Amino acid sequence: MGGVGDEEPALKRMKFLSKGLVALSNGSSSKEPVGGSSSGFMARPLPSEGDGQVIGSRGVIKREEFVRIIAKALYSLGYRKSGGQLEEESGIPLHTSAVNLFMQQIVDGDWDESVASLHKIGLEDESIVKSASFLILEQKFFELLDGEKVMEALKTLRTEIAPLCTNRSRIHELTSHIVSPYPKQDTVRVGSRSKLLEELQKLLPPTIMIPEKRLEHLVEQALILQREACPFHNSSDKDMSLYSDHHCGKDQIPSRTLQILEAHDDEVWFVQFSHNGKYLASASNDRSAIIWEVDVNGGLSEKRRLSGHQRPVSSVSWSPDDQELLTCGVEEAIRRWDVSTGKCLQIYAKTGVGLVSCAWFPTGKYILSGLSDKSICMWELDGNEVESWKGQKTQKISDLEITGDGEIISICKDNAVLLLNRETKDERFIDEYQTITSFSLSKNNKFLLVSLLNQEIHLWNIEGDPKLVGKYKGHRRTRFIVRSCFGGFKQGFIASGSEDSQVYIWHRNSGELIEALPGHSGAVNCVSWNPTNPHMLASASDDRTIRIWGLSCMKVKHQNAHSNGIHYCNGGT
Repeated sequence: MGGVGDEEPALKRMKFLSKGLVALSNGSSSKEPVGGSSSGFMARPLPSEGDGQVIGSRGVIKREEFVRIIAKALYSLGYRKSGGQLEEESGIPLHTSAVNLFMQQIVDGDWDESVASLHKIGLEDESIVKSASFLILEQKFFELLDGEKVMEALKTLRTEIAPLCTNRSRIHELTSHIVSPYPKQDTVRVGSRSKLLEELQKLLPPTIMIPEKRLEHLVEQALILQREACPFHNSSDKDMSLYSDHHCGKDQIPSRTLQILEAHDDEVWFVQFSHNGKYLASASNDRSAIIWEVDVNGGLSEKRRLSGHQRPVSSVSWSPDDQELLTCGVEEAIRRWDVSTGKCLQIYAKTGVGLVSCAWFPTGKYILSGLSDKSICMWELDGNEVESWKGQKTQKISDLEITGDGEIISICKDNAVLLLNRETKDERFIDEYQTITSFSLSKNNKFLLVSLLNQEIHLWNIEGDPKLVGKYKGHRRTRFIVRSCFGGFKQGFIASGSEDSQVYIWHRNSGELIEALPGHSGAVNCVSWNPTNPHMLASASDDRTIRIWGLSCMKVKHQNAHSNGIHYCNGGT
C-alpha cells in the first residue's frame, strides 16, 4: 500500500515501540475501524531477524501475535493507513476475512447474518457461541423496542433469545422492558453497536479478536514489573520512561538529616504526620505534645505546644480533616485540641481506669480509646459516652486503629490482635507466636504491620482471613516499645525505630533491608513517613530530639534557629 503520507512517521514510531516492547519482554480505547485489516494483501518478508516464527533474543515472542498486536494498536490510535501498511508489508492480517465480515454485519445491524457468522469464525466453545448470540440478539431486541416494533421485539425474545437457555435472570429483565421503559444503563446499548463490538471483543478468544489496548497493557505490565523490582523506587510513575529500563538509586530514599527539632525537654516517644502532610505532632515524656508546621520548602517550625497532661504523653491521633488532634496521657486521660489555636476542646476520662490509646472514628464524629480495664470505649465529641466493648478473650487493650468501614483494631492480649466489627460484633484475630509490642495500619486499610518482642516486624493482609505476607528483621528492640510505619511512594517501604539509635528502612515487597540511618544518640522510639511527601521521614528518640530525614540538605536561612528548638543541617549526618 502506497501513499501513506503524514502517517509514515507514525508507523516508524510504532516500529520503534515494538522493538522497545521486545526488550521489555526479554527483561522481565479508541474503537477499531471495522474492516481495518486487509486480508487479501500479498505477503512481504520483513528483515532477516524476523524471518522465523519467533522474535526476540530469548525466542519467547511469537512473530504473528506481535505484529497483530502492533497493528491493533495503530488502528486504535487512529493510524488506519499505517495499520494497513503494516498488514500489507508483513503479510499478517489483523483479522481473518470471516471476522471482518462478522464485524461489518454487527455495525450494519445484520443480526441474523452475524449470528450465523459466529459459527464460521473459528469458535470451538459452544458456550461462547451462545453467549455471543445472546448479546447480539439482545441488541436486536433493544433496537426493535426503540423503533416501537414491540411485537417483533417480543418475537425475538420468545423465539431467538429464550431458546438459547442462557442468563435466565436477564431474560426476565428483558421481558419487563416490553411493558415498562428500560433502565438508563440499557438505553446506552440502543444504537451503540460499537459498544456491542467491545462486549463481544471481551467475550471472544484473543486469537480471533485482539483485546482492545492489548499493547498498552503489555507495556504497562512491563513498567510495573520493573518498578516493583526496583528496591529504591520512591517517585511518581510519570518519571518512568519506555526509552530505557527503569532503575532508581538510593538517592530516592530519605537518608540525610535535614533538620533536628530540639524543643522537647525529655524523651520523645511518638511522632505522627497529619493526613495532608502539612503538620507533624510529637508526644513526649515531658508531659507535652507539640504541633510542628511544614512549610512550602519542607522546613518544620513549632506551631503549638500542647500542655495540660499530668503524666507523659504516649500517643497522638489526627482527626480525619486534620483540624483537631487527640493526645493520650499514660493511663490518664485523652485531650482533644484545636490545631489552629492550640486550645483544649475536651477532656475524656473515666473514673477508676486509665486511658491507654486513642483514635478517631472515620466520620470524625466520635473518638475511641483503649482502657486499662481491658475495654474499648467510644465517646461523642462533647464527652458523652456512647458505648463500650470488651471482647471475650480480651486480656489487655493497647494500640488502637479503625478502618475506613469502622472495624476496630486493637491488641487484645500479649500475642493477639483483635479485629472487631462494630456493627455485627464479629471478632477476628491475628495470632502471633511472640508478644506484640505495637502495630500500624496501612493507608488503604488492607495491611497491618505488627512489631514483636523478638525483634521481628510482621506484615499481615487483613482482607478476609488474616494472612502473614512479609517479615522484616535487623533492628534492635530489647526493653522499650519501638514503633514502625508504612511509607514512601504507594507505601512501598517499611521504616522502624531501633534501640541502637538508628532508623531502619526495608523494601516492603522483597523484605530487603536497604538503609540503617545513624544520627540519633538514644533509642529511636517511633518513625512517621509524610503521607504526601515520599521523601520526608521523621524519627523520635530518647535523645529528646526529632530528626527530619530527606534526600538532600535544605538550603534554609533562619536566624536564631536554636532559640526555637530547631537545628538546620548544612550537610549529611
